[in-house]
Amino acid sequence: MRPEREQLSALTHGSENYFGQLGAVAPPVFFSSLHVFPTFEEYMKAATGVDGGAYIYGRVSNPTVRLLEQKLATLEHGEDALVFSSGMAAATSAILGTCKAGDHILCMRDSYRPIHRFMAQVGKPRLNMDISLVSGQDLQEVRNQIRPNTRLMILESPATFVFSVVDLKAVADFCRERGVKTYMDNTCATPLNQNPLDHGIDIVMHTLSKYIGGHSDMIGGALISRDGAWIHDMRHGVREWLGGILGPMEAWLAIRGLRSLAARLAAHEGTAMQVALFLESHPKVKRVHYTGLKSHPQANLIVRQMRGHTGLMSFELDRPPEDAVKMINALKLFGKGCSWGGYESLALCPMYGAGEEELIASGVTRGLIRIHCGLEGADNLIADLAVALDII
Repeated sequence: MRPEREQLSALTHGSENYFGQLGAVAPPVFFSSLHVFPTFEEYMKAATGVDGGAYIYGRVSNPTVRLLEQKLATLEHGEDALVFSSGMAAATSAILGTCKAGDHILCMRDSYRPIHRFMAQVGKPRLNMDISLVSGQDLQEVRNQIRPNTRLMILESPATFVFSVVDLKAVADFCRERGVKTYMDNTCATPLNQNPLDHGIDIVMHTLSKYIGGHSDMIGGALISRDGAWIHDMRHGVREWLGGILGPMEAWLAIRGLRSLAARLAAHEGTAMQVALFLESHPKVKRVHYTGLKSHPQANLIVRQMRGHTGLMSFELDRPPEDAVKMINALKLFGKGCSWGGYESLALCPMYGAGEEELIASGVTRGLIRIHCGLEGADNLIADLAVALDII
């Protein structure tokens, strides 16, 4: 992993004013719901937008929250950023901030499933938005599915089930020519390993609860864009009216997570690479899905648009799905949980309850095992996996 120099600066000192913080190396947490002004005239200047940098009310902006936004914008090479109370709040706000009733959305099949459910339960029946699912890797398929009213394409790369990768520049160029905005979930790669805006993507989303938070103790989401005007309109539109701003304590926890992000990712990647190679060589493992392996079917594309890898992977056994469950239950160091990106290792079968149609579309079996390699050390995790594999 090779973070850029400006990114390392943003993780540590970027956008911070130590003089304004009374020399404190950690920024303060502004636990305040409102801000007061010396005079009514100054309040009115802020309230009417004349003084655009002023803080008025916590539902709109907060100094701790704003510092996090500035850091994330720098990390993703964006003009500006917005943070939200959850990754889901960020994702749905992006949809509501780009689409209107009657619009059509293209969405990768192998993307964050709650977005699919939001569109099925809210977007389509209540907002008259239509959605079409595509692989994201076949431009002809995208061309066939695009409509005159297509407004947004939702991407995730690497996708967090089989870690397929999208040619970001090709998709972004194609969509831009047709007036379609592109939205990209970059949570898995993190801004240190990949910067979709540099490849032409319009909006980048992060679930802050994962690697950016890094300690499994906060929930949050973020949107970053090269279009500062769009972020401004979202700040004083969708986010303000829906009230989904991130709290100041959660913002501070995310800033704390950024301090160690580069070091943690290096440890996650080093451990995961050793684990992936172990699994790939094991006789009971049929296939390993990890972006760091040379055997990845899109290895050349990965080298072109990614700088490194993380601790997340999946693999398939040459056994029935029930054996995958037995193996997971035999693991001692891997917790059984749905998230990832924290210090702890995790394992589960994310497709175990999926229907046949979804399994066929994903190209995997019900027994797909996804693991997150935490910070317990490669030797310890490999030993745990070896024992679990021996029992099946």
